Amino acid sequence: MGIYINPGNSGFAEINDQDYVDKTLLIDLINKTVEKKNKLTCISRPRRFGKSYAAKMLTAYYDCTCDSRPLFADKKISHTPDYAKYLNQYNIICLDITAFISEAKRQQASLRIIPNMIVDAITKELGTTKDNSTLNEKLIDFVNHAHKRIIFIIDEWDAVIREAQQDELAQQAYLNLLRGWFKNGNFTPKAVAAAYMTGILPIKKDGSQSAISDFNEYTMIKPRIFGEFVGFTESEVAAICQKKNIDFDKMKRWYDGYYFKEIGSIYNPNSVIKAIDNEDFDSYWTETSAAEGLLDYISKDYNGLTKTIAELIGGLEVKVDTIGFANDLTTFRGKNDVLTLMIHLGYLAYDSEKKTVHIPNEEIKLEFQRSIHEVKHEATLKRLAESEQLFADTIKQNEDAVAAQIEKVHAEETAPLHYNKEDSLRSVIKLAYYTYRDHYLQFEELPAGEGYADIVYLPKHDSDWPILLIELKWNQNAQGAIEQIMQKKYPAVLQDTRREILLVGINYNKDAKAGNKKHTCKIVSLPAAH
Repeated sequence: MGIYINPGNSGFAEINDQDYVDKTLLIDLINKTVEKKNKLTCISRPRRFGKSYAAKMLTAYYDCTCDSRPLFADKKISHTPDYAKYLNQYNIICLDITAFISEAKRQQASLRIIPNMIVDAITKELGTTKDNSTLNEKLIDFVNHAHKRIIFIIDEWDAVIREAQQDELAQQAYLNLLRGWFKNGNFTPKAVAAAYMTGILPIKKDGSQSAISDFNEYTMIKPRIFGEFVGFTESEVAAICQKKNIDFDKMKRWYDGYYFKEIGSIYNPNSVIKAIDNEDFDSYWTETSAAEGLLDYISKDYNGLTKTIAELIGGLEVKVDTIGFANDLTTFRGKNDVLTLMIHLGYLAYDSEKKTVHIPNEEIKLEFQRSIHEVKHEATLKRLAESEQLFADTIKQNEDAVAAQIEKVHAEETAPLHYNKEDSLRSVIKLAYYTYRDHYLQFEELPAGEGYADIVYLPKHDSDWPILLIELKWNQNAQGAIEQIMQKKYPAVLQDTRREILLVGINYNKDAKAGNKKHTCKIVSLPAAH
């Protein structure tokens, strides 16, 4: 066993404890590609979404120098038809590219040396450093001697693309190394049984094509059959919460929000486990270097980006065109490329059917909120202040001020073509109150009494602010909204909270004459129940 060639199963054994969430059916998907035409797989997902765990699992399963039967005997993969056929049957080359980058930085060397560092490390383990043959020739000899081809497992494959984002020569040297292994008619068919690469970004494009075009790619935009392995599924999280006696609903609010067709909700594994271990629901995103990048992306000066970020923070879904993204951190043509990158980084969740993005959960909302305060976008900061003032005016029952601010947001942020659509009023309310996270949880269409309350802001446990129950009307009147709240007994479901409830009725009159307010507001206080 070596460090890079056939490293054994100790990495997986270390994480295979009583709390391990069984994701071994991923192996079955890779088994279906081994020694087949589609044997090259690249999986991209955000940082801390379990990429390294998967690499350790695959290494333990395929490595021919160890016996991994005890590790997998009680796992789901053991019940699949090809389980024994591929178990511990291949040579492995396992590379964590970030380790080579760290060593290059320690030496204060250019990242252009990374390919040579990788070649030297593998050559050294082969024990054939003295002859003049190339690494590929040495690997073919190794395969012929062992009568076993190689499965390449490359973790953080895109680290060079990310770290050397301004050094095109470093990127090209690294991509050429990969092409030499995986797009080489003299090597790939003879030596490569399969390849599994993981990273944050999809494979960088060379012009309009993938730089290593023979890989089948599965991304946060199109995870396809690998969707359930992107993170924890809802059933897995529910089982963890039940086992650990954790509030599942709270876990869902904090770490859910990613959704894939036919799979359902997907959770950030790192954050779920950290919340359980620390007994604290918080943002653990800041513990990744990716968090530092959010400031850079939301502050880019592209037409419409500032407005879009405000809409996202307000809880709205925003249309995005993901086609044409170059799969790197520097080549941006405009707002859509920035949003697409943020999907890959996990800051935004993508709805493949509606072609929209949204902020997925409380954890990421908190990161946006922190970053917005750091970004010196005058318009964004102004909107923050206005939203905070709107809450103050609502709590003080200053009806005219509330109506005036909602009218202002509606005029500024609603596209003319959509100005008179009924759903735009709900969107405007969420956008106007978008700093709610400091004190509130936001609910839409909350089952209450004999119907559904349009929007409810429920105070967090540590907040002394009142409940806001908002009912919207269209071409009617604000008093009518209040009457509906009372007639349908919406407050009844909230009275056990023993908090003051503010009933907020908002009406939009699309036919109001010029010079007259289109929005009106009525606020009524219900004292806390005792």
